[in-house]
Amino acid sequence: MAIKKFRPITPARRFMAVMDSGDITSKSTVRSLLVKVKATAGRNHNGRITSRHRQAGAPKQYRIIDFKRNKLDIPGIVSTIEYDPYRNCRICLVTYADGEKRYILQPSGLTVGTTVQSAVAGLDIKSGNAMQLMNIPVGTMVHNIEMQPGHGGQIARSAGGYAQVMGREDKYVIMRLPSGEMRKILGVCMATIGIVGNEDFSNTVIGKAGRQRHMGKRPQTRGSAMNPIDHPHGGGEGKTNSGRHPVTPWGMPTKGYKTRKKQASDKLIISRKKK
Repeated sequence: MAIKKFRPITPARRFMAVMDSGDITSKSTVRSLLVKVKATAGRNHNGRITSRHRQAGAPKQYRIIDFKRNKLDIPGIVSTIEYDPYRNCRICLVTYADGEKRYILQPSGLTVGTTVQSAVAGLDIKSGNAMQLMNIPVGTMVHNIEMQPGHGGQIARSAGGYAQVMGREDKYVIMRLPSGEMRKILGVCMATIGIVGNEDFSNTVIGKAGRQRHMGKRPQTRGSAMNPIDHPHGGGEGKTNSGRHPVTPWGMPTKGYKTRKKQASDKLIISRKKK
């Protein structure tokens, strides 16, 4: 998938780089798979901001994605490849043999007319097919991986994301996650073969503030530009160093401060992510 650049006719266009939409074959037409999601703009039920620097953004509808891939032993054909405003990869509309239609994440190389299927075991190792981890060969790249059976894929779902099957140990499968972490996952969890498409998304350049506002992101003010009453980094004559390690407005350390609490699943982590 190519990156599209523009002639520098304005300051915003000079460095802007977006994904080419030539791979998109149609717009969303299945109304039953579209849901209106109310934009909270970072506010809770009392109307108070609990997540800063957010706004409603451009109007959009959520596409219901089949993360569980639980339609077993029924082949489906990729009908269209579509844009999804809620994620950075493309989605595929799959029409199954019994007439049902579902959206799945588009793996790299999956095109219109390709047949995909989900099963416990016995499928070809090709992009788009979904199987249980214990039946996938060692060394295979997979995405949309479940952490608990039946809960739906939670790992490696963004553009260009993948994990690799490294080995097996009893009822677990050893996986190398996108972060570099080595972790055990139950072998009965489902995963989809292949790498998530739209790999060049990381090379895009926003180009202007307006595009961030369309995505629901508001401006963020530096703490060093505030007064001492508003932020620990504030105050001083002119531009000054805060004189302390970076913190949030409420004094919580940032940039490397670990906030993860001990969990029962810690015993499944073989090695932490690479720094």
